[in-house]
Amino acid sequence: MFMVLMGTVVIAGIVGYLSETTGFTHNGYLQSIIICVGGAFLFYFVRIMFGIGFGSPGLDAVISSIGALIIVPTHWRK
Repeated sequence: MFMVLMGTVVIAGIVGYLSETTGFTHNGYLQSIIICVGGAFLFYFVRIMFGIGFGSPGLDAVISSIGALIIVPTHWRK
């Protein structure tokens, strides 16, 4: 369980960094990473409590991180 949680945080951080590097978002590196980690944490705990998931924990982390970047409105997004 603990290793899955740490892997989720690492994958979410990488997704946040890559989304900012590729130009998918214009939030800033730290803000994008925080948004991704928050979304991944939320989905991780939903998966534990309710058993809802898309497959492997890594795939869940990637999908929830991208979803958080799309859902969370930011001031700089066009």
